[in-house]
Amino acid sequence: MKGTLVLAVVCAATVYAANEPAPETKEEREARLHWWRDARFGMFIHWGPVSLKGTEIGWSRGGERRGVGGTGEIPLDVYDTLYTRFNPVKFDAGQWVAIAKAAGMKYMVFTSRHHDGFSMFATKQGDYTIMHSPFKRDVVAELAAACHKAGIRFGLYYSQPDWHHPDYMTSNHATYIAYMHGQVRELLSNYGTVDVIWFDGLGGDAKRFEADTLFPMIRSLQPRILVNNRCGLDADFDTPEQSIGGFNRARPWETCMTICTQWAWRPNDKMKSLELCLRTLIACAGGDGNLLFNVGPMPTGEMEPRQVERLADMGRWLGKYGDAICGTRGGPFKPGAWGASTCKGNRIFLHVFSWPGDTLVLPPITPHIRSAKLRTGGAVAAVQTTNAVSVTVLPGCRQEIDTLIELTLGSSAEAIEPIAVAKPVVKLADGGMAKASNVYQDHEEFGPDKAFDGIAATRWATDSGTETAWIELDYPAPRTIRGIAIDEWSEEGARVKAFELQHKVGSEWKTIFAGTTIGTNYTHRFEPVKVTCVRLNIISASEGPTISEIRLEE
Repeated sequence: MKGTLVLAVVCAATVYAANEPAPETKEEREARLHWWRDARFGMFIHWGPVSLKGTEIGWSRGGERRGVGGTGEIPLDVYDTLYTRFNPVKFDAGQWVAIAKAAGMKYMVFTSRHHDGFSMFATKQGDYTIMHSPFKRDVVAELAAACHKAGIRFGLYYSQPDWHHPDYMTSNHATYIAYMHGQVRELLSNYGTVDVIWFDGLGGDAKRFEADTLFPMIRSLQPRILVNNRCGLDADFDTPEQSIGGFNRARPWETCMTICTQWAWRPNDKMKSLELCLRTLIACAGGDGNLLFNVGPMPTGEMEPRQVERLADMGRWLGKYGDAICGTRGGPFKPGAWGASTCKGNRIFLHVFSWPGDTLVLPPITPHIRSAKLRTGGAVAAVQTTNAVSVTVLPGCRQEIDTLIELTLGSSAEAIEPIAVAKPVVKLADGGMAKASNVYQDHEEFGPDKAFDGIAATRWATDSGTETAWIELDYPAPRTIRGIAIDEWSEEGARVKAFELQHKVGSEWKTIFAGTTIGTNYTHRFEPVKVTCVRLNIISASEGPTISEIRLEE
């Protein structure tokens, strides 16, 4: 039986490869991406029997993780039998879609199968599925129907690795490939239009998962589908995870991020503030990217009320100002600690988070500014010269989350070449230069400056396995400090085990004080020290330290 299945899939893949259509033109690809670029905001849903435990989906499963190593905290005989007790009778696909629409989201991506191998749809490839649980309903089918009815674009997450399947990454791996390709065929054949397939491949090894035969099959079944970059091939869009992507108009991207700290539901999980949620969405749009915002439903099938309310708050804001997010392009002023900008036609939308005084000074632009309007209410003054664009809003007219200013130009705003905004004097950085011993894969989005930008959604990160590292701030002039506040990136947990705060005297580093763990909301006061260069020297860490914010107190 297994041998027959392998033969069938391989033969079918060969036919698809032979009949593969000619490569897309740039115009054809842009047309296929058009709806997705305009959407800007989508709902990600991680859900399955693991919600009964309130632990992370896939990663909390015990046993061998072929391909990555390590193991989870829930024994196999417990995790792999959770589905026998999974009966989410309050699941209502229409209600989930209504929540997404109320949030201003334009598309949905659901976990049809995660790394734990449990299928949330009626697959014929095996028995480890929702159809063999007490629930016995095809969740993917119900969600697809609800999305299609409501006009929400429908997407499916699919994990290429499967730590439950006995043949995955063994001498019988070919049998697993037949199983996996067969499931992808089912997902793209049985549920009507699928707008996105969101692979998660732990590195996206094209050879391991035979993407060269999988892709032609996907394109033949759903010609206009969008495929993310975790499949091992150069697909349609990139997917920075739990961090905001860097400004990029040339390459489509989508930040995937959780509304709380865990992908799957966890009781009393820490939820992001409305300010952080909205500023994350705005910063993504300002970088010309999307936000795929994750919620984890409860084991009953319901979404947690507080998460629903947070999404509704976002929807209410988008109901007023969504035209400054959806259907826009990022820029022309690149995002920074000051805020972000989006543009559409001859309009620029300035989303100001932080004011360096009464006036924000932006780089000059050539098109003439015909008018300025404070969309959030009140008065705004915009002065344009050959050297700068100066925008003034008095404190009483500013908004806590986003002061939104609309500039109308005499010509196209989208035609302006994107330009970086000089960093204003914000918090304690004061124009200082941030440096670090290591940056994760040399990505700018994880640079040392992200630890001093005042934005909790950004972070300085180091390469996996880094045990020692340092990050420093070099001030332009001497100053006296007497305290420090540090936040490790909460999703990654406390990785720092020992550290020193040092300052430079001549060519030598002197220790101000030493500590052990940091975690979140760490603070420490000390005797005043006059400094020009300060270093957080991490002596010991696990898995590569990553810091969200460092604030030095004067």
